[in-house]
Amino acid sequence: MRRDLQKSTLALAAAFLIAGTALALAAGSEADFKAAYAAAEAANKEAFSVRNQWTTTAATLAAAKKAADAGDFDAAIASAKEAEALAKASIFQATSEKQRWKDLEIR
Repeated sequence: MRRDLQKSTLALAAAFLIAGTALALAAGSEADFKAAYAAAEAANKEAFSVRNQWTTTAATLAAAKKAADAGDFDAAIASAKEAEALAKASIFQATSEKQRWKDLEIR
C-alpha cells in the first residue's frame, strides 16, 4: 500500500512538472514571472500548513528568484512552475497519507 502511495505521488509530481515545463516554453515577462512565483509561494505556504513542505520546493523557489534577478525570465518562470508543482505534490502526499495510514492500521 505504501509503495502505491509513493508511485501515485511521483506520478502526480511528474505530471505537474511536465505541465509546468510546457507552459514555460513561451517567452515570459517579468509580470509572468511574478504571477508564477506568487502561485508557487502560495502553494508552498499551503504545504507548510499541512506540515509537508519539501526542501526541494524552497531550493527551486530560490533558483527562480535568482534567474529573475539575472533577467532570465524564461528560466525563472520555469523554476517557479516547477516549485509550484513540487508544492502541490507535497500537499497531495500529505492529504493522501493522512487518510491512508488508517488502511494500514492493525485492527
